[in-house]
Amino acid sequence: MAKDTALSKEELKAKKANEKKSLKAAAAKKPKKSIVKYFKDTKSEFKKVVWPSKKTVFNNTVVVLITLIVSGIFVWGLDTLFVTLLRLALGMSVTT
Repeated sequence: MAKDTALSKEELKAKKANEKKSLKAAAAKKPKKSIVKYFKDTKSEFKKVVWPSKKTVFNNTVVVLITLIVSGIFVWGLDTLFVTLLRLALGMSVTT
């Protein structure tokens, strides 16, 4: 019985090795994607894209510009405030 078990283990190992070989062979037989297929796929994907209208792009641009201007004014105001406070603090410490 010990020989039967040993043989079956050896057979299982051989079977696994054969399966690995066949998987490698199948992978090697698969054709490589060509550059032409890549560009065809890319073109088909671009057809699926929903592009925004000119009005939407314009509205989004206006929102971004307004946000930039408001943020810039806010940062400028903070900078001016901190510079003023620093000048006051240094002015006070110099006179004492």
